[in-house]
Amino acid sequence: MSLQDKVVVIMGASSGIGAATAKLLASKGAKVTIAARRMNRLEEIKQANPDSDILAVEADVTKAKEVQNVIDQTVAKFGRVDALYNNAGIMPVNNLDQIAQDEWQNMLDINVKGVLNGIAAALPVMKKQKSGHIITTSSVLGYEVLPGYAAYSGTKYAVRAIMEGLRQEEHQNNIKTTIIAPGSVKTELYKSVNNSAAHDGLEKVMQASGTQMTSLNPEEIAQAVAFVIDTPKNMAVNEMVIRPTGQEV
Repeated sequence: MSLQDKVVVIMGASSGIGAATAKLLASKGAKVTIAARRMNRLEEIKQANPDSDILAVEADVTKAKEVQNVIDQTVAKFGRVDALYNNAGIMPVNNLDQIAQDEWQNMLDINVKGVLNGIAAALPVMKKQKSGHIITTSSVLGYEVLPGYAAYSGTKYAVRAIMEGLRQEEHQNNIKTTIIAPGSVKTELYKSVNNSAAHDGLEKVMQASGTQMTSLNPEEIAQAVAFVIDTPKNMAVNEMVIRPTGQEV
């Protein structure tokens, strides 16, 4: 099955990696459902790709019923779900002694519960189809821990554990799993950082060029997502870590 025939749902599709992936897959003929809280951004993507088959659905990944609605609308329109890309995420940065409990809760709700809500909605459809592919954005910080990023890393380690458990439970049902773990990428993720020093530092990294470590573009991560979706039925790329060449961590 080529990308031309794929039905792909992308959660967190309003900007960054999600938006870039939606545009790339649509350009290759995939039928794409894009979902996020910012419906105006989704409509902009749809309008910018008038020749593509794109369904836009407003959804908050922390709300199971809204995620289920995304899957239900996709099945109603396209008849199946070949791949689900859980891409929504936030990255507040603070040392643990800041006791940023609201940030911790938001990260758990979006980065972890959001992934589980996606799995819960898509898995029954895929098991009925006897095929499917669930992809989730993790991070290099799901493999490494840095000061100030402990809580964020915790959510991304959790994502790896959930996805590995899913692989072990569902591989015999012909359901693939993939973790996409990017390093530094030029997205709006740094805007979720409330710590001003960390926010400014990350913004500088996003703008770096020349001899400095240059962040990847979202389109480059989108290429990786397209690659794993387009692998043969007997091949599953379970984890893909993608760093800028000059990144140390």
